[in-house]
Parts: sequence; C-alpha cells; structure tokens
Amino acid sequence: MNVFSFPIGKKLLQYGLVLFVALTINFAMPRLAPGNPLNYFFGDSSINELTAEERGAIMDELGLGGSTWDQYVTYLTNLFHLDLGSSIKYGLPVTEVLAASIPWTLLLVGPALLLSVLIGVVIGAFAAWNRGKRRDVFLLSGMLTAQSIPGFWIGMLLIAIFSVQLGWFPSYGAVSTVGVDGTWAYVKDLLNHLVLPVMTINVVTVGSNFLLTRSSMLDTLGQDYISMAEVKGVKKNGLIFNHALRNALLPVYTHFTMSLGTLLGGAVVVETVFSYPGIGRLLYESVIARDFPMMQGVFLVITLGVIIANIIADVTYPLLDPRARTRKTVEDKVDA
Repeated sequence: MNVFSFPIGKKLLQYGLVLFVALTINFAMPRLAPGNPLNYFFGDSSINELTAEERGAIMDELGLGGSTWDQYVTYLTNLFHLDLGSSIKYGLPVTEVLAASIPWTLLLVGPALLLSVLIGVVIGAFAAWNRGKRRDVFLLSGMLTAQSIPGFWIGMLLIAIFSVQLGWFPSYGAVSTVGVDGTWAYVKDLLNHLVLPVMTINVVTVGSNFLLTRSSMLDTLGQDYISMAEVKGVKKNGLIFNHALRNALLPVYTHFTMSLGTLLGGAVVVETVFSYPGIGRLLYESVIARDFPMMQGVFLVITLGVIIANIIADVTYPLLDPRARTRKTVEDKVDA
C-alpha cells in the first residue's frame, strides 16, 4: 500500500516539496541580488582593478567558485551533511554564528508576540462588546494609527523619549559590556535592554491582533446561541469569556501560530535600530556584506520556522475546534 495514500503521507510530501522549493529560492536570492562578496572586500571602485583570474581565485577561496549549477549541487550536498559553510564576514562556520544569534531573537520576539496577542485579544474583545460606542471608535482609530506607523520610527521615538530624555532604559545592545556583576544584576540589565525593543514590536503588531479579535468577536456575538444565552440571563463576563471569546479566538490562534513561523526571522528593523544581536540584525549585516553562506543560513532558519509553525497549526487546530476534527474524520474515511 502506498504511504502517500494516507493524509499524513500527503502532508509530508507537501512539506517536502515546499522545503525543496524554499531551499532553491534561498540559494537563488543572494545570487540574483546586485553585487557579490568582492564588492564588500574591495569596494565598487577597486574591484575593477582585479583581473578575471584574480576574481575567480578569490571566489574559489570563498567557496563560491565554479558555475551556478556546481554551486547549487554543492549547496544541497552540504545541507545533507548539515554543513552550511563558513561566513565570509565573520570567518566562522555559519552554524556557530546562527547558534549564537537564535537565542537572542527568541528572547526578544517570543515575549513580544505573547504580549501582543494578549493585549490585542483583551482590548479587541472589549471594543467588540462596545461596538459603535466612543470606546470602540477610540480604540479602533488608535490601533489603525499604530499599525500604519513604520517600526523604525516608533523605535527611534522610544529611544528619544525613554533613553535620551528620561534615561530610563538603554538604547542599544542586549546586555551592558561593563558594570554588571552578579546573576541578578545581569538579569536586571538584560530585562532593561529588552523593554524598548519589546515595546516597539508590540506597537507594530498589536493592531493586527486587535482587528482580528474584534472582527471575529463581532461575528460571534451575532450568532443565535449568544442571543439565547443573553436571554437566559448569563452575566456579561460569562457571555464574553465563556461563550463568545472562546469561539472568536480560533482565527486569532491561527494567526498567532503563523506568526511563530517568522519568530526565528526576528524583527529585522527593530534589531537593526537597537543594535540587537539577533537573527534579524545578522540578516541585515550579511546582506550588506554580500555574505552568501550566511544569507542562505538565515533564510534556511526562517524557512524551517515557517514549516514547523504550519505543522504545529495542523496538529493543534483540530484539538481546539471540534468541527475540524469532524471534517478530518470524514476526509480520512473518504481517502481510505
């Protein structure tokens, strides 16, 4: 019996094809962009002074010699051996540089996404319950405004207010390089460095969670079972949290799960503004340096994050929505 006749086999095949296409795009993107590592080392003016033989020898030394097809075959072969090559900018294995940056990005973006979802859900549900009133209009206008402001502008504004003017929080980095002695002092310093970047990500992302929750809540509040519960005398809090919000959270959960896919990609703009040593800033620096191996490594991490997030969504969503379990059972019977 063919394993791909089963739904799980079809899913594995789909994800395998997606991964292969993504790996191919990851390989092609750095090479389709203008410039190459020679521009970083020698500059746009000095590079013209090199002969074709000298350029070829340098590219061979960097592991980027030969035809594009040869590089592609080598790239895929090395991936099977978990070899991502060496960074041109840092002179270290790509895996080592990524391993040092990923924890910082998780520490930054993880709490930021959780806070964004929590705040967006609470105020979104509150606005939906007060639909059409001044509170709803005020919150809706504020969230739309916040969502339209560029992230780098919000980051610089927070730096100007809370770092430069008030001096409450540091404006760059993840930890202080000097003056931190002891575990608790280190933790406090670490949290102080996280405040402004987390606030920036929250302001940028909370609007989408708010709008999604509000829209889903408005649709749920119009259902007959909500009207019936209200007629039976269910209190306001019970009506919101036990009846409406539980069903309204399903689209929000899907959105949150998909956001996890970009978690390892980090917030490129935010990490750059605050000089935060995460994946986002690493991607920015590798693009500036035309560091092909590092760019490929970062793109691979982001790709794997998206695929893993989709798998988590496929596995967990039926656990939250009984209707999805029913559909899945019917589809399994049909496929069988």
